[in-house]
Amino acid sequence: MADYAMSQRRACELMEIPRSTCRYVSRRDDGPLRERLRELAEERPRFGYRRLHVLLRRDGWQVNHKRVQRVYRAAGLTVKRLRRRRLTRSAFPRPVLTAPNQEWAIDFASDVTHAQQRMRIFSVVDAYTRECLALEVDTSFPSRRVTRVLDNLMATRGGPAALRSDNGPELCSRHYLAWCIERRVQPIHIQPGRPMQNGHVESFHGRLRDECLNTSWFWNLWDARRKIAAWREEYNQRRPHSALGYLTPKEFRESLARAVPSPPEGSDSAGAAAPQGQALRAPAAALTRGNACAEDSHQGGEGTERSCIT
Repeated sequence: MADYAMSQRRACELMEIPRSTCRYVSRRDDGPLRERLRELAEERPRFGYRRLHVLLRRDGWQVNHKRVQRVYRAAGLTVKRLRRRRLTRSAFPRPVLTAPNQEWAIDFASDVTHAQQRMRIFSVVDAYTRECLALEVDTSFPSRRVTRVLDNLMATRGGPAALRSDNGPELCSRHYLAWCIERRVQPIHIQPGRPMQNGHVESFHGRLRDECLNTSWFWNLWDARRKIAAWREEYNQRRPHSALGYLTPKEFRESLARAVPSPPEGSDSAGAAAPQGQALRAPAAALTRGNACAEDSHQGGEGTERSCIT
């Protein structure tokens, strides 16, 4: 109005808006909310406004998610993400999971310490509950170390029906395949060059690298184990997961446990099949037979298959 030497009344008439709208001054005070969002963003710099809104509701804030988004953007807290162009590929249909322990996804990640010591991280994720079952950190992971970690998990949580993994040497060795036969676990190896066929653990590694590895400084291997173990506890117990309705994996697993009815009393389970994760034979015998079957399987022929099964 000052540029065109025009009164406010005339300008509002030309713009066809009420003068009360032009004179309106907002009385809302977003200062406390902005400061709390800044504090949460400093603690968890890779969280977006949706997860920060969940944390605010846990703290007792009665605030709408649209207001959180507006203040979040106005404060310049938006997380920048690089969207890469991906080639669309046809994939085989995957089975629909309906319960925990139906499929575990396993894979390896890598990083370095302050002393330039290379370390590897072995991850085990339940594909249904999205819970991180194990995050083992060491300089190397031979196949026997991998099966030892899986045995410890099976002793406390029961065995999975299947293990989905890539085609790494640790997960294609004779020892690992014989261990799967012994434990009655189906090994599922993805196609080479198709990491998204194991998408659950790949997505988990993205969160691990984005929220832990890229934001932490590891002095040595023991410091890395301590910090990664603390992040695993936060991921399972406090971090809201968007695929679970913004529940934590622990809350989601507990809700499933409450929903499953208890078995009737006096039910006879003696004649039932052996549960997943229970050994069928002695470990040495299983390993020997697994080696023989793995060697003979390369020769082909129906007679060779029958000799391995019997």
